[in-house]
Amino acid sequence: MAGPGCRCTGAAEMELAWSALSLSLQVAGWATLLNLLLGTGVAYALARGRFPGRELLDTLLTLPMVLPPTVLGYYLLVLWGRQGWLGQWLDAVFGIRLIFTLPGAVLAATVVAFPLVFKPARAAFEAVDGQLEDAGRVLGVSEIGIFLRITLPLAWRGILAGLLLGFARALGEFGATLMVAGSIPGKTQTLSIAIYEAVQAGQDAVAHTLVLITSLVCIAVLLLAGRLAPGRVAPRT
Repeated sequence: MAGPGCRCTGAAEMELAWSALSLSLQVAGWATLLNLLLGTGVAYALARGRFPGRELLDTLLTLPMVLPPTVLGYYLLVLWGRQGWLGQWLDAVFGIRLIFTLPGAVLAATVVAFPLVFKPARAAFEAVDGQLEDAGRVLGVSEIGIFLRITLPLAWRGILAGLLLGFARALGEFGATLMVAGSIPGKTQTLSIAIYEAVQAGQDAVAHTLVLITSLVCIAVLLLAGRLAPGRVAPRT
């Protein structure tokens, strides 16, 4: 009797584990897509714009990289919680509640991973030779055309490397996501939270499996991001 019961329990644990993996991939995917739009857009604006307080803004946007996740999670709770000004407005106008929801987990992961997309993208845009863009303007190319035909093709490697790093960071996010989205199995329990709870519950097999999957994914992402880093020259064969 004990044997089949243990197998059923183990199967249920692994089912929850794979559910957490699937949820984490969704969260990381959406967070990466949002950072593709937000991170690269802000990076281009700061790389090309000249205005007072530009470097201060850069510092503020980089803060999620160095702030403890719990501090960042607290800020997000104050902002998006039911008593926060943005949370109250979203609830009153649109009926949207972000706390303890999947969208809340996505937004938390987006904020945490933002600097890892923003900083490489800005560096990539600043590395583009401005004379090439000026030559395009002399030839009558529109600003959109210059961005799409000159700037973006020269900066895409740095942008993609940042997106890969942001994806890996969003996939492994723990502190801010736990504070904002909680740990609801099948709804908001992401991979890192599932690993933590598996260790606390003594579910070693589940913890080992999830740790191995996470490690392999992160190693693959880092290797690919390294190959895409700007200035890296592929070895000759």
